[in-house]
Amino acid sequence: MSERMKRIHAVVYGRVQGVFFRQTTLEQAKKLALSGWVRNLADGTVEAEFQGDQEAVGRMLNWLPRGSTESSVVRVEKQEMEPIYGEEEFIIKW
Repeated sequence: MSERMKRIHAVVYGRVQGVFFRQTTLEQAKKLALSGWVRNLADGTVEAEFQGDQEAVGRMLNWLPRGSTESSVVRVEKQEMEPIYGEEEFIIKW
């Protein structure tokens, strides 16, 4: 991983569960060659961490407020994290 590697923790608020948000996030992350994970939280939000090249992470951050076709995102809270070296894939956590 290069110095350009970036990791973001995000919590997505709105109508984001039961609308294929996690699956669409997985597909988008794979298109951007990002690693990390996404999961539903009990409070109705979706939590995700993703990492990769700064440009790809930026594109993911721009995508999150749009989300899946049926979702309605109200806000995205994000925080930069230290990269996790050796993480290679993006998964849905259950």
